[in-house]
Amino acid sequence: MNILNLVGLALAIVVLIVSFVWGNDDPSKLLDLHGILIVIGGTVAAVALSFRIDRALKMVKIFFMGMFKTRIQDSTSLIQEMMKLGEAYKNNSPQLEGMINEIDDLFLKDAMITLTDQVFSEKKLYKVLHTRAMTIYQRYLVEAQMFTATGKYPPAMGLMGAVLGMIALLATLGKPGAEKNIGPAMSVALVATLYGIAVANLFIIPIGDNLESVAKEMKVKNLIIVEGVRIIASKANAIELAEEMNAYLLPAERVDWKEQAGG
Repeated sequence: MNILNLVGLALAIVVLIVSFVWGNDDPSKLLDLHGILIVIGGTVAAVALSFRIDRALKMVKIFFMGMFKTRIQDSTSLIQEMMKLGEAYKNNSPQLEGMINEIDDLFLKDAMITLTDQVFSEKKLYKVLHTRAMTIYQRYLVEAQMFTATGKYPPAMGLMGAVLGMIALLATLGKPGAEKNIGPAMSVALVATLYGIAVANLFIIPIGDNLESVAKEMKVKNLIIVEGVRIIASKANAIELAEEMNAYLLPAERVDWKEQAGG
């Protein structure tokens, strides 16, 4: 589970609750079922129309997978793992199959299985793995952009709720005692706008940005694997692999192959 994402989501909920309670003598005034129905129901309807029902339902799965389960392996440990795999492949070690089965990263495991099956030449293998990496990136990016695009609907639905409330308010003007209801009625009308802004900017848009960031990180990680497997396929030594893979990392993140070789 991605603890940091869980902390961020909890913090957003706390901010929302505190903003509702702080400075309001009666926080229950901010609870309006009509506004909730317009914002949530309208957003769900708009998403269903924009992305089809099946893809709209898939967004729920994407939310839980992206926010709570997706964890990208540290690049340093990934390179160290590929160094060991490269040595085992180069020396035709009988332990290689067991090492591949124990790989946690699914893309690396799939790439090593494709390599050991020896279906493709080195050049063709690189092309196939690169295509796989870019395909995964594009799929993840599209899913992230779906969330970001969804963020425009709640504020619009909130505004629609406010307009409906104002229409109902203006319809009562001119009637006896109407001036006493203007303030309370306007506050209720604006609650829907508050819901829309809060849902979009505290939840939907940040989640979309998070998923897009994950997609970019996964792209870099998978491209490192593609280059690493290409080098493994050429049966180069572990030091050469480490040096080439270090090109993807900042100086402070690079693998110390001398220490790794010594270990």
